[in-house]
Amino acid sequence: MKLVPMNNNFGGNLFDNMFDEMFRDPFSANKRVDKVMITDIQEKDNQYILDMDLPGYEKEDIKAQLKDGYLTITAQKNEISEDKDEKGDYIRRERYSGKCSRSFYVGEGVKEEDIKASFNNGILQLTFPKQADKKEDNTKYITID
Repeated sequence: MKLVPMNNNFGGNLFDNMFDEMFRDPFSANKRVDKVMITDIQEKDNQYILDMDLPGYEKEDIKAQLKDGYLTITAQKNEISEDKDEKGDYIRRERYSGKCSRSFYVGEGVKEEDIKASFNNGILQLTFPKQADKKEDNTKYITID
């Protein structure tokens, strides 16, 4: 079985197209985050190693869920930045809230306890076993009267 990232119908990653504008800093044209959740996948020794870049996120911001053979990684961040003068009045107050998610079909044979996860220096690493392709026997027999 091959690990399959879920893509949009236009041949690219859904987040490359839909959320480009969402992560741009409106106050600086030079600061841009064009791609989120950049992922490298290695196949090694009968297992997959998935490395996902999540810069700016903390371990507490990230969730990994396994359901019906799909591994879904979600990162969510809520920030408030405030600048006040001596009286405590706001000079500037900005809020940011963002959420991104990406799913991979890993196979229904992979269980939660098979997946090992770690988060270091903005990189989420997940390791899980490679499942062999199961060929269904779709042979249909005709009843002979």
